[in-house]
Formats: sequence, C-alpha cells, structure tokens
Amino acid sequence: MRLEKSGRGGKTVTAIYDLPADDGANEALCKALKTRCGTGGTLKDRVIEIQGDHRDRIEALLIERGLKVKRAGG
Repeated sequence: MRLEKSGRGGKTVTAIYDLPADDGANEALCKALKTRCGTGGTLKDRVIEIQGDHRDRIEALLIERGLKVKRAGG
C-alpha cells in the first residue's frame, strides 16, 4: 500500500498492490474500501486505487480481512 500523486494532476490516491488473483474478491474489497472511506476508487489490473489519503482506514480493513499490509513510502 502506498500513497501516490505522480501523473494524477496533483491529486492523491492510496494504491493497494499485490492483491490475490481472485477478481470477484478484489471487486468486493474495492467496494468495501470505498464505502469505509466514503470516497471513490477503482480496480485496475489487480491494483485498487482509492481517492485521497486513507491509509489508516484501509490498513485496518485489510487486517480485519486477514490480509498482510506493508506500507511503502511516506
């Protein structure tokens, strides 16, 4: 999981990488993250992008679902 701004017109997104290959589960996870954070987001090529800096909320939800979380960057 890392925070990205590059190539996004100055907007910040929280990106979650290295997700399992199950697309159905990833779509459900993306929807749950968007609901928890109250913002938009997308799933592209097994990478979830959530608009804004929501690393703490996202980390808590991923740990609740039994996924390992490693923060990258700041």
